[in-house]
Amino acid sequence: VQLQASGGGLVQAGGSLRLSCAASGIIFSITQMGWYRQAPGKQRELVAIITDGSATTYVDSVKGRFTISRDNAKNTVYLQMNSLKLEDTAVYYCNANPPRHSMSYWGKGTLVTVSS
Repeated sequence: VQLQASGGGLVQAGGSLRLSCAASGIIFSITQMGWYRQAPGKQRELVAIITDGSATTYVDSVKGRFTISRDNAKNTVYLQMNSLKLEDTAVYYCNANPPRHSMSYWGKGTLVTVSS
Protein backbone atom coordinates (compact mmCIF):
# COMPACT_ATOMS: atom_id res chain seq x y z
CA VAL A 1 0.00 0.00 0.00
CA GLN A 2 1.33 3.39 -0.96
CA LEU A 3 -0.08 6.81 -0.17
CA GLN A 4 1.56 9.74 -1.92
CA ALA A 5 0.58 13.12 -0.53
CA SER A 6 1.31 16.38 -2.27
CA GLY A 7 0.25 20.00 -2.40
CA GLY A 8 1.75 21.39 0.77
CA GLY A 9 3.70 24.59 0.85
CA LEU A 10 3.97 28.09 2.23
CA VAL A 11 0.89 30.28 2.14
CA GLN A 12 -0.17 33.52 3.78
CA ALA A 13 -2.93 33.57 6.36
CA GLY A 14 -6.27 33.75 4.62
CA GLY A 15 -4.99 31.88 1.61
CA SER A 16 -5.82 28.47 0.20
CA LEU A 17 -4.11 25.20 -0.61
CA ARG A 18 -5.32 21.89 -1.95
CA LEU A 19 -3.70 18.70 -0.77
CA SER A 20 -3.88 15.50 -2.79
CA CYS A 21 -3.19 11.93 -1.81
CA ALA A 22 -2.88 9.24 -4.44
CA ALA A 23 -3.38 5.70 -3.19
CA SER A 24 -2.28 2.38 -4.61
CA GLY A 25 -2.38 -1.20 -3.40
CA ILE A 26 -5.90 -0.93 -1.98
CA ILE A 27 -9.40 -1.06 -3.34
CA PHE A 28 -9.79 2.66 -3.05
CA SER A 29 -13.51 2.87 -3.72
CA ILE A 30 -14.38 0.91 -0.57
CA THR A 31 -11.75 2.49 1.64
CA GLN A 32 -12.33 5.17 4.24
CA MET A 33 -9.77 7.92 3.75
CA GLY A 34 -8.66 10.65 6.08
CA TRP A 35 -6.38 13.58 6.63
CA TYR A 36 -4.55 14.09 9.90
CA ARG A 37 -2.05 16.72 10.94
CA GLN A 38 0.71 17.14 13.45
CA ALA A 39 1.89 20.56 14.51
CA PRO A 40 5.29 21.07 16.13
CA GLY A 41 5.25 19.83 19.72
CA LYS A 42 1.71 18.48 19.43
CA GLN A 43 0.11 15.12 18.92
CA ARG A 44 -1.25 14.05 15.58
CA GLU A 45 -4.92 14.94 15.24
CA LEU A 46 -7.73 14.07 12.91
CA VAL A 47 -8.62 16.79 10.41
CA ALA A 48 -11.22 15.13 8.20
CA ILE A 49 -12.51 11.74 7.15
CA ILE A 50 -14.47 10.64 4.11
CA THR A 51 -16.14 7.26 4.01
CA ASP A 52 -16.53 5.02 0.98
CA GLY A 53 -20.01 6.47 0.67
CA SER A 54 -18.56 10.02 0.76
CA ALA A 55 -19.93 10.89 4.18
CA THR A 56 -17.59 13.40 5.79
CA THR A 57 -16.47 14.32 9.29
CA TYR A 58 -14.37 17.30 10.32
CA VAL A 59 -12.63 18.47 13.44
CA ASP A 60 -14.41 21.53 14.76
CA SER A 61 -11.48 23.86 14.13
CA VAL A 62 -11.66 23.38 10.33
CA LYS A 63 -15.41 23.18 9.79
CA GLY A 64 -16.53 25.63 7.15
CA ARG A 65 -12.96 26.17 5.92
CA PHE A 66 -11.74 22.74 4.79
CA THR A 67 -13.40 20.28 2.42
CA ILE A 68 -12.42 16.66 1.97
CA SER A 69 -13.39 14.93 -1.25
CA ARG A 70 -12.48 11.86 -3.24
CA ASP A 71 -12.18 10.79 -6.86
CA ASN A 72 -12.49 7.03 -7.03
CA ALA A 73 -11.56 6.99 -10.71
CA LYS A 74 -8.20 8.52 -9.81
CA ASN A 75 -7.73 6.73 -6.46
CA THR A 76 -7.18 10.14 -4.94
CA VAL A 77 -8.45 11.99 -1.91
CA TYR A 78 -8.26 15.77 -1.64
CA LEU A 79 -8.28 18.34 1.13
CA GLN A 80 -9.25 21.82 0.01
CA MET A 81 -8.11 24.26 2.67
CA ASN A 82 -9.46 27.82 2.58
CA SER A 83 -9.12 30.76 4.96
CA LEU A 84 -5.95 29.25 6.35
CA LYS A 85 -4.85 30.33 9.79
CA LEU A 86 -1.47 30.34 11.49
CA GLU A 87 -2.63 27.45 13.66
CA ASP A 88 -3.16 25.28 10.59
CA THR A 89 0.60 25.03 10.22
CA ALA A 90 1.46 21.34 10.46
CA VAL A 91 2.58 18.28 8.60
CA TYR A 92 -0.52 16.81 6.99
CA TYR A 93 -0.79 13.05 6.65
CA CYS A 94 -3.05 10.98 4.46
CA ASN A 95 -4.58 7.86 6.02
CA ALA A 96 -6.28 4.87 4.45
CA ASN A 97 -8.44 2.51 6.47
CA PRO A 98 -9.41 -0.36 4.14
CA PRO A 99 -12.06 -2.85 5.23
CA ARG A 100 -10.86 -6.29 6.35
CA HIS A 101 -7.32 -5.04 6.89
CA SER A 102 -5.78 -5.36 10.33
CA MET A 103 -4.20 -1.95 10.13
CA SER A 104 -4.54 1.45 8.55
CA TYR A 105 -1.90 3.02 6.35
CA TRP A 106 -0.14 6.35 6.41
CA GLY A 107 1.51 8.50 3.80
CA LYS A 108 4.75 10.36 4.47
CA GLY A 109 3.15 13.72 5.05
CA THR A 110 3.26 17.09 3.39
CA LEU A 111 4.17 20.29 5.20
CA VAL A 112 1.78 23.20 5.27
CA THR A 113 3.15 26.46 6.62
CA VAL A 114 0.86 29.42 7.11
CA SER A 115 2.58 32.76 7.55
CA SER A 116 1.29 36.11 8.78
